[in-house]
Amino acid sequence: MSYIVQRGNTNRRYVMTAVVIATFLTAIEGTIVNTAVPVIVGELGGLGMMSWVVSIYLLTTAVSTPISGKIADLYGRKPVFILGTALFLLGSILCGMAQSMEQLILFRALQGFGAGAILPVTITIVGDLYPFEERAKAQGWISSIWGISAVSSPLSGGLLVDYVSWRWIFYINVPFGIVSLSILSLYFRESLIKEKKHIDFWGMFVFTLGMASFMYALLTLESMASVGSSTILVCFGATVVFLAIFIVIERKSPDPMLQLKLFRQRMIGVPNLSDFVFSAVLVAINVYIPLWVQGVYGHGAVFSGLMLIPVSVFWPLGAYLAGRMIARFGMRSTSLTGIVCTIIACAGMALPALSTSPWLLVLCLVLIGFGFGLTFTVHTVSVQSAVDWNLRGSAIASNNFIRMMGQSIGVALFGILLNGGVSRYLAGGGKGADLSGMDVNQALNPQASSILPPEVLQNVREALSSGLHNVFIVLILLSSISFVVTLWLPQRHRSSEHNLSPSEDRGKNVIY
Repeated sequence: MSYIVQRGNTNRRYVMTAVVIATFLTAIEGTIVNTAVPVIVGELGGLGMMSWVVSIYLLTTAVSTPISGKIADLYGRKPVFILGTALFLLGSILCGMAQSMEQLILFRALQGFGAGAILPVTITIVGDLYPFEERAKAQGWISSIWGISAVSSPLSGGLLVDYVSWRWIFYINVPFGIVSLSILSLYFRESLIKEKKHIDFWGMFVFTLGMASFMYALLTLESMASVGSSTILVCFGATVVFLAIFIVIERKSPDPMLQLKLFRQRMIGVPNLSDFVFSAVLVAINVYIPLWVQGVYGHGAVFSGLMLIPVSVFWPLGAYLAGRMIARFGMRSTSLTGIVCTIIACAGMALPALSTSPWLLVLCLVLIGFGFGLTFTVHTVSVQSAVDWNLRGSAIASNNFIRMMGQSIGVALFGILLNGGVSRYLAGGGKGADLSGMDVNQALNPQASSILPPEVLQNVREALSSGLHNVFIVLILLSSISFVVTLWLPQRHRSSEHNLSPSEDRGKNVIY
């Protein structure tokens, strides 16, 4: 089967605009709801299901990502993008109309399935349109969207909740999604020579069952004690069984959903393994830095969003420089530089001085944003460039899937560490002995915290600082693991001519 981007009909500027919009919508939707959750719970009820609203989106995105990547390789990028965007917009509309917490969780899952189709296809399209020499720069734009979304989500979410309605957190996606869908439909042209295709239905089915078990286990994993519960153990056991069956099916399938052989290539296997742990660092920054700013420094939600601006500013800078650094120093050296920046930053956040020095936190976030921009861009370019066009969707999907899994597992792990640290502080006697979980909750509420006695409020902040300190220590360990793994990344990319699609042949079929 052969593939081309049709001559004279694909405009890279317009297509990149559509890709950037779609990527931003799916990225911001993973965290923007955090700001609205208290208001949503107040209106719909279901406090016990609050964490599902955020987690179900990330996990269904992870489930649909590898499936969508494979379908994009078989039937083209455009139809998968259109279907994914349609599902995402439908889920957004239904979320805005939800009348109960159960409905909202169901519709968030639908949103996630759509996002899982959009994300790998947008990155794959970039790989299809740009030759290797320009791919890092183009990918830098896409990579920086994640940093921008991390900052804009609490700010935009807070404004919508305070001045309009929490439902517009979801409705706002619709006009922008329609614009992105329209642009790509008009200006992106691809052709595939039709031939008999084999769809790995059994692989997709078993993979979905395994991920469903894994999702449920993660979503109910709220404390260290629950790890040993029978339900959690059964779910994790089922995940292992389904994974084993899935591997057997994929090895025997003539056209598997997930090409396991891809992971044996250093340019794919090394970035995937490194990103698995490095993505956990990313989600920790997005989730726990706002908690630190609000709970330890005592500032509001808007200020905590502003504190993440260094990440969004220096991530694009790192992504931009990654292209030049790859050409001059190589992929491995560029990626390791980014990881070293992150290790230094995480070590800085673990210092006791962080409790009283917001400027130290700003400096750490500058290094983290720059490091993320370098490393994630290098790893994406490495995966894009390691395979022919007909495997590029699967390769990119595998990388996205690994990153989402790293984030999902990281959220569960960091939640255990935070809760454990706070609980030990509360149970350890001394200043924390008279505190309760209710005091901690009140300290995070601007209205309620004002009625707490100053000594109680200070003790609560010390309890949160103790729990978050555990998280920051683990971030150093995870970043160091990512560094060691990345040592096996090739320094130079092998000749890229063999894996260029016709659209990449020096741009002959693309309008520049």
